[in-house]
Amino acid sequence: MEILKNIVNYVLNLGAAVFVPLIMFVISLIARLKLSKAVKASLTLGVAFSGMTLVVNYMTDSISPAAKAMSKMLHLSLNAIDQGWPGVAAITWSYKAAFLFFPFLLLINFIMLTFNWTKTLNVDMWNVWNKIFTYVVVLYFTHNAIYGFIVAGIQIVLELKAGDMWQRHIQDLTGIPGVTVPHFVTLFAVVLMPLNKLLDFIPIMNKPADANAIQKKIGIFADNSVMGAIIGVLLGFGAGYSLSGSLKLAIEAAAAMTMFPMISKLFMEALNPIANAMNEMMKKHFKGRQVFIGLDWPILAGRNELWVTVIILVPVMLIMAMVLPGNTVLPFAGIINLSFVVAALLLTGANLWRMLTLGIITTPIFLYGATYFAPVITNLAKSTGAVHVNPGQ
Repeated sequence: MEILKNIVNYVLNLGAAVFVPLIMFVISLIARLKLSKAVKASLTLGVAFSGMTLVVNYMTDSISPAAKAMSKMLHLSLNAIDQGWPGVAAITWSYKAAFLFFPFLLLINFIMLTFNWTKTLNVDMWNVWNKIFTYVVVLYFTHNAIYGFIVAGIQIVLELKAGDMWQRHIQDLTGIPGVTVPHFVTLFAVVLMPLNKLLDFIPIMNKPADANAIQKKIGIFADNSVMGAIIGVLLGFGAGYSLSGSLKLAIEAAAAMTMFPMISKLFMEALNPIANAMNEMMKKHFKGRQVFIGLDWPILAGRNELWVTVIILVPVMLIMAMVLPGNTVLPFAGIINLSFVVAALLLTGANLWRMLTLGIITTPIFLYGATYFAPVITNLAKSTGAVHVNPGQ
């Protein structure tokens, strides 16, 4: 057990930008891709993940202070402070059973691939933390570790099946063949789907409204950099920034929205040869079976509809936090609501009007969900000592 724990810790310390390219390099060689092409593709994938992480953090670091300033203007003083996923991940990794979830995930994935119950090979090992969190929460309520493993196992199965289901949509949105996103955030589409069906009855919601369609109607105002600048300056003014501060935020938002599609092209460049080699191998040795490579959600981050939606929803979430009766949560680290927007992007085919509408309707779900779980997560943080919680918060 100690050896397995050390291996898992070593893998974690490598970081996603190192480990995922290494895994993809091995997969490339198994798929008989030329060594030079395998090296180039793997390195490019590492660059793409590193670049996307930098830009996502840059965007978050720009928007979060504006959200904080806006919450002060709205006189929001709520005692449950949103620390985002890093706080929860810190709690999960403090549990002794955490390192068992790497082999647990791999075992379930291997069994399902062997019996052709899934087409998804999940190499997104870093997001194993959310399966551990499921285990931790079930353990908290039931005091039974077996129940925790069962529910976490069900989540792994659902994520793999979601990876199968979303693959065609992801290929259409990214232009990258043979990849998918077996991530728990895509499961929120279960909640969004009936609401999305209701929007079919509203004529304007049935018109194309992705970035390209909007650009044809309003021209330069739908350009990535221009749209980012407009949203940034309006958010700055809404946060009470000075003119210079608002203009600075406008440039930062414009820069991020210009860079997202650029970095997204690196994913295409890296993954195309690997996916093609995998498909050729599967056709040759496994009677035409397909295997999709499961990666983290940032392969979708080149779609600017995603970022326009979450930035516009920042003031919506803050206002709802203020007016919803019974809400105790001050949105902060998770104010860029990726838990909603990835599923909305896939379900609507990047229809901006639908994404915004669904975001406004479902924001209370996240606030009330966070309110309900705040005492649970606070108690877990205190019991593990993984995250410091101030008295009264």
